[in-house]
Amino acid sequence: MGIQPYLSILQAMHHFTDNRKMQTPDEVWLVQHPPVFTQGQAGKSSNLLMPGDIPVVQSDRGGQVTYHGPGQQLMYVMLDLRRRKLSVRNLVSLLEKTVITTLDYFSINAYTRANAPGVYVGKYKICSIGLRIKKGYSLHGLALNIAMDLAPFLLINPCGESGLRMTQVSQLLSVEFRIEYLVYRLIYTFLSLIKT
Repeated sequence: MGIQPYLSILQAMHHFTDNRKMQTPDEVWLVQHPPVFTQGQAGKSSNLLMPGDIPVVQSDRGGQVTYHGPGQQLMYVMLDLRRRKLSVRNLVSLLEKTVITTLDYFSINAYTRANAPGVYVGKYKICSIGLRIKKGYSLHGLALNIAMDLAPFLLINPCGESGLRMTQVSQLLSVEFRIEYLVYRLIYTFLSLIKT
């Protein structure tokens, strides 16, 4: 889907979900966004330290504030959780495992933290997760930092955590890599895991 405005994708996700029927196939969207801060439903304005000229958009996903920009891969998962017999916790774990397995393929050792959804490398966060469940359907998904400008994260408390620092794949690999191949591994891993 390339680079698409956040609000356009948000509206499209809701349109898709609101018009689903029982037999509607699930969809996974891969997209990047122009620079934008998004506030989750639990977001506090105090976590927006100095947003400057970057727009701030209220989102209906869970969680606090985060930043999206080019070079960060969003994977939005619109799933029928009842049909797949997935709880919200199961879905969060599935998304985390998808990222950890993908990064492991590139020899990056990542892990999760208790009570802090997302994926971490060392003391840094590399992937954020935020979801909304509407009538048994999931919206939103994960944001994996691949090769982006991380500076805007310094203008907020990412995910509501003061002092939390972000990292990205390009800082962790000493060899050239193709973003497209990493994204392929991400979706391949997700589809493999969700079938098991």
